[in-house]
Amino acid sequence: MTARDDIIALGKRIGQSIIGQDQMVERLLLGLLANGHLLVEGLPGLAKTRAIKSLAKNLDSQLSRVQFTPDLLPADITGSEIYFSEGGKGEFKFQQGPIFANLILADEINRAPAKVQSALLEAMEERQVTVGGKSYPLPDLFMVMATQNPIEQEGIYPLPEAQLDRFLMHVEVGYPDETSEALIMRLNRDEENEAHSSTKASPPPKLDPQAVFDARKEIGTVTVSDPVEKYMVALVFATRYPDRYDKDLAKLLQVGASPRGMIGLDKVSRSYAWLKGRDYVTPDDVKAIVHGVFRHRLILTYDAHASNTTPDQVIERITDLVAVS
Repeated sequence: MTARDDIIALGKRIGQSIIGQDQMVERLLLGLLANGHLLVEGLPGLAKTRAIKSLAKNLDSQLSRVQFTPDLLPADITGSEIYFSEGGKGEFKFQQGPIFANLILADEINRAPAKVQSALLEAMEERQVTVGGKSYPLPDLFMVMATQNPIEQEGIYPLPEAQLDRFLMHVEVGYPDETSEALIMRLNRDEENEAHSSTKASPPPKLDPQAVFDARKEIGTVTVSDPVEKYMVALVFATRYPDRYDKDLAKLLQVGASPRGMIGLDKVSRSYAWLKGRDYVTPDDVKAIVHGVFRHRLILTYDAHASNTTPDQVIERITDLVAVS
């Protein structure tokens, strides 16, 4: 099997336990392929936690879950130096925290204060942790999936823009449709029956992480033509200088996408094209993923909030205004 066959098979296996959330499963794979981190936002019970658990179940990797709470400390995530006494001699040794895993579930990340949230910044960007003046590298396969609840406003700490920008994509999760809801009930019944059964089927072998690294090498060779490259740059600049395109759009945007957003748009577009079986990026590939890359990077004006305009609506307006050259 090719690396693409392996990744597609991985997505299908995850989809068997995550019903009605095909886009979230696809975005999870894109984050893995593009070597980035995901911020997943949705109401409780929409399989956000289950999704990354299913990924860890089917990929040979280590999963760490950190439940973010107001009393959490940075050392609870990164680890700390602990004093050991042995043979009459004492020394400090570094005890690794849960961040030293392949897949990190930062559950309800906005329930912890900024000091704790910032403990993830170095890990997410530099892929290392510094404690006591010494840096410790993180695994080659490393992805943070943070979740947050969009409706609770008490006891939460909004993520700073600097941290939001380090997430490759912001994934919004909605309710499944009626057909999927019935399938979810049946799946839950089957899992309960299997848990109480005396004969349990052996799980299929986990995917070797080398398949992910091979896929990333192939994605690196995906071609981006000059017109598509100019189109991506134009989309980014439309968020920064909206008055060049539309006066009404300028009233909605205060801060646009950063250069990190430009890099993310390129990475995810190439990963999406590769996942669809092509070795080149089309404008439709860019349009398919631009919402997830931009929606957490745009800061809207007071007028936009007053008129209940969402980032997605602004992005839709931008894609309508910016043409492929």
